[in-house]
Amino acid sequence: MAELATIARPYAEALFKAQGTDLANTAVWLDELAALADSAQLRQFAEHPNADTAQVLKVMTGDKKLPAAALNLLGLIIENGRLAVLPDIARQFRALKNAASGSTEAVVYSAFPMGEQALAEVAATLEKRFARKLGVTVEIDASLIGGIRAVVGDEVLDTSVKARLEQMKMALMA
Repeated sequence: MAELATIARPYAEALFKAQGTDLANTAVWLDELAALADSAQLRQFAEHPNADTAQVLKVMTGDKKLPAAALNLLGLIIENGRLAVLPDIARQFRALKNAASGSTEAVVYSAFPMGEQALAEVAATLEKRFARKLGVTVEIDASLIGGIRAVVGDEVLDTSVKARLEQMKMALMA
């Protein structure tokens, strides 16, 4: 949604500038908070007129030890009624972080869980194929049957069994 992205941009840019030396750790806690903020129940609680900022902060952080920057950002977002924007802030922050480091996010969809060595080999192959440094994450998609599907930015490399079966189906129908 364009509106959320527009609202999220100043928060992401300010956080990026403020956390300039600690981008990796910031990305970790920001992703955790964004995953929490993605909950409809939490957002409903935060929007309740009787819930104040301190209560919502306590529910979100629990007994986790978060850096002061995380608590400040979270408090500001809750206070301004922008909790729904936190996942967009995390996405935009990640994009800024990747642009600064010259890397790109890559999602590898696999039919089965991948071991560390297999993931390292896939990452090296993808970095060579796309000619850039990649931050690779893996998601399981059993519908692929076998093989992998890699999404790097707006490019897709699909070597899955499912894709090959679709290609064969199209060839037979032609």
